[in-house]
Amino acid sequence: MVLKTKTYFPKTDKDIKWYVVDAEGQVLGRLASGIAHVLRGKNDPRFTPHADLGFRVAVVNAEKVHVTGNKREQKTYFRHSGYPGGDKYRTFNEQMELKPEAIIMDAVKGMLPKNSLGRQLMKGLKVYTGPSHPHQAQEPEVLTF
Repeated sequence: MVLKTKTYFPKTDKDIKWYVVDAEGQVLGRLASGIAHVLRGKNDPRFTPHADLGFRVAVVNAEKVHVTGNKREQKTYFRHSGYPGGDKYRTFNEQMELKPEAIIMDAVKGMLPKNSLGRQLMKGLKVYTGPSHPHQAQEPEVLTF
């Protein structure tokens, strides 16, 4: 006799739960993996690999994130204009001066699935420089890694 186990599917009407993370003094990779873990919903017993469970994360103090080793001078960020020969590179230090939010966004994006689910989960990540964020009305829970 073969027992069949039913696959669990979460309810389609998801309740949105917000978290706020302070990036001050955090190591970039460890911070990004923790954020990706929460966005994916792996911290919840209802985790389903193919679904967005409604977790959102706001990151504050993005300009105060740390990296280890020589990454400040050696790590590069790539972008392309769309024209032939239009590739541009920035070091970590240059990117930190111009767009510190993009550093955390890029690190978290690399740790999410590379498909439509990953793109949908990235919409739930909001990164801000400075200690304030506009999500007080959602009553975010403070998250520490």
